[in-house]
Amino acid sequence: MTRTDAVNEAVSTLSGDEGDATRAGPSSGEAAVRTVVVSLENASVAVGGRTIWSQVSLEVQAGQFVAVLGPNGVGKSTLLKAVLGLVPVSGGRVTVLGQRAGRGNAAIGYLPQRRAFDPGTRIRGVDIVRLGLDGDRWGTPLPGWLRGAKGRAARARVAEVIDLVGAGGYAHRPIGQCSGGEQQRLLIAQALIRRPELLVLDEPLDSLDVTNQASVSALIQQVCRSQGVAVLLVAHDVNPLMPYMDQVIYLAHGGAVMGPPEQVITADTLTMLYGTPIDVLRDRAGRLVVVGQPDAPTDHRLPR
Repeated sequence: MTRTDAVNEAVSTLSGDEGDATRAGPSSGEAAVRTVVVSLENASVAVGGRTIWSQVSLEVQAGQFVAVLGPNGVGKSTLLKAVLGLVPVSGGRVTVLGQRAGRGNAAIGYLPQRRAFDPGTRIRGVDIVRLGLDGDRWGTPLPGWLRGAKGRAARARVAEVIDLVGAGGYAHRPIGQCSGGEQQRLLIAQALIRRPELLVLDEPLDSLDVTNQASVSALIQQVCRSQGVAVLLVAHDVNPLMPYMDQVIYLAHGGAVMGPPEQVITADTLTMLYGTPIDVLRDRAGRLVVVGQPDAPTDHRLPR
């Protein structure tokens, strides 16, 4: 069986009697009234002449929290970049909010892989958030603009998103004096400030401790539910996300399977996707461990 056949078999299995698990949405009735925010139709991406993944078809709908999982080297971040229009597809189609994926879509909020702030960084958290609103402006804002209606509206919006992410207690501190979890909340506020319909987060849990991973995951779910924002999030570890996410996109061996986590992260599904025996184990705390997958190619020129 080829890798493509394995992926197709996995998709076919998931879309049996329990509903089409390759389509985002907890139920067919709810999915029928939701807006499709991201759609990939037989999409493929090649970098440096090498195909990263191919024939990927999936949908992400409004208000859904979708995690992108898989080992290093399979193209998780590349999937986000294809959605953002930063990487062109070599085949198929990527549609975002009803249009072909392209750069500069103001309806997308984006948080790239974690940026480290030096402890001596003096810029305040509130100013970091404000950069998401007017950071594309050149020069120093005019005093009149800060005092006028636009300035008042900007300050109100900054305060609103800071409150939304629960960062009011430390937003006026220098960002370098905030903890990792506090910094991530402020950066999520920055990504939300323009009221996006899609929030794209590349490894927002990376380098956070277990407590902050759970806290940030719960925050993202809260934003999903209260704001109706679709979330597409890359992560290495499924466990902090399990209580909060709606769907999983699992990438491996050049293909992808999408569905509810309890259907996708199973020994049978991952074995079909990888084309080699895979075990999914649970420890005493109920944490999932995927074992048996082959190592990804060691080529640092390729995206993760």
